[in-house]
Amino acid sequence: MAFFTRFYKKLRNGIRLSAIFSLLSVCTIAFAASSSIDIKQAELQAIDDYYALSADVEVSFDDTIEAAVNKGVPLHFLTEFQIVKPRKYWFDDEIITASRNVVLSYHALSRQYLVTRGAHQKSFESLAEAAQELMLISDWKVLDKALIEKNEPYNAALLVRLDQTKLPKAIQVDAISSEKWNLSSQKFEWSLKGLSLKEPSNKESPSKEIPTKESGNKELK
Repeated sequence: MAFFTRFYKKLRNGIRLSAIFSLLSVCTIAFAASSSIDIKQAELQAIDDYYALSADVEVSFDDTIEAAVNKGVPLHFLTEFQIVKPRKYWFDDEIITASRNVVLSYHALSRQYLVTRGAHQKSFESLAEAAQELMLISDWKVLDKALIEKNEPYNAALLVRLDQTKLPKAIQVDAISSEKWNLSSQKFEWSLKGLSLKEPSNKESPSKEIPTKESGNKELK
């Protein structure tokens, strides 16, 4: 009788361990396969009469989105940036809201992944290389210094997301009931103390237009 009792306990413990390891394996696979956008770092730099934004952003695609890209579905990504001046007894004062669009697509004939930003386009042999360029935010001219009051506190926020409104209609319908297409970073926020930033030396000024207080859209949430 004692033999069967010990055997039953070992069998029961073995089943429990097997179930636990199976659950951990499923969770690991699900986590690894999910799409994500992660903003690691963001900062403003003072250049001449404006402030430029640079950020370290990473993106990964699951099998569903990667397959869609390889079938020729273009993906439009919005980068949204905002600076507000906090107020105690009222809504924050919006100083600037700026946004820009970048598109990832696949050209089947050349077997090249294309990243289009405005009038500029780059091609890549692999999706991983294209993804790095896709999330590149470097020296983006976002703010005229004339809009800033010296030594006043400001808060900045950055968001990067897939623009679902630009997806094909069939995928938009699928996106309503699926989280796979809800690809967005968390809103990355940081405080700016009067924007007293160090002036970099020998910095070449980009030629892009500086957003004014009235420019950009209001989609940042």
